[in-house]
Amino acid sequence: MDPEIAAALAPMAGAMAEAAPPAVGDIEGRRAWWEPIIGAASNAQPIPADVTMTDHTVTTADGAQITVRWYVKDGVTPGSAVVFFHGGGYIFGHIDLFDGPVARYVSASGVPMLSVEYRRAPEFPFPTPLEDAYTALRWLHDHAPELGVDRDRIGVMGDSAGGGMAAALTILTRERGGPKIAHQLLLMPMLDDRPTAADPYIEPYVLWSYDDSRTAWPALLGEAAGGPDVPPTAAPARLDDATGLPPAYIEVGQLDVFRDEDLAYAAELSRAGVPVEFHLHPGAPHEFDSIAFASDVARRAIADRVRVLTSL
Repeated sequence: MDPEIAAALAPMAGAMAEAAPPAVGDIEGRRAWWEPIIGAASNAQPIPADVTMTDHTVTTADGAQITVRWYVKDGVTPGSAVVFFHGGGYIFGHIDLFDGPVARYVSASGVPMLSVEYRRAPEFPFPTPLEDAYTALRWLHDHAPELGVDRDRIGVMGDSAGGGMAAALTILTRERGGPKIAHQLLLMPMLDDRPTAADPYIEPYVLWSYDDSRTAWPALLGEAAGGPDVPPTAAPARLDDATGLPPAYIEVGQLDVFRDEDLAYAAELSRAGVPVEFHLHPGAPHEFDSIAFASDVARRAIADRVRVLTSL
């Protein structure tokens, strides 16, 4: 592990070593375990004072109402914009827990973001979370003129499960003929529902574990998880034709259980002629940037993300 990351994780690692992790299949245990950690990481750095947040209520295709939160930097004319999906394995997390990182992206780049309170599995399995994502994208396209946004400069972004959702949304919009997505920023994305053997080099350093994945995918997909009938809109690693998808920025840590599927997805997009920028961060576990935000590798990762956001 990168020594700066190891130092930042040391207090958390000690606490985790003293508590037994939730068993495979324990959704509520994972919510209770992870959501306080996410909230603490979000608030460990100041929330920028120059970002205004506004909530909107959006009605989905099945008649439900979800919240979307619009973040905009004060005094900046938007132009481009990004729809953001938070992580949490599709089973935990809320937009409130991600106010910090989203606001910091907006402050640093000047690019406004729409964060989506999509419904979570297992209460709302696939395709409900993705349809919520699609509803939010459609809402932003529909309201682009009043928000000062160019419909041709709207990207999608997410971390972990949110990165998987961003990838899946680009596939869904290709199937449906729009709305247009200009770029996809996939941060350590969760892409493949098929179970894999634990990598002995990774397993001692995991934050998101193999057991977490064995819990999350069945929560999202039910008995179909790992079987032959899962579509790429549910698990983008199932994609066999990436033609026409938007340019991608993909990054993952070398000590992340998603490493191999993210490497493979970058190659799949590249083989289809999709422009791809890919980063494999040595010595970095899952969500390293949230907890070890002062490390050199985290600063470089954030700078690269902001650079890509600014390019929109």
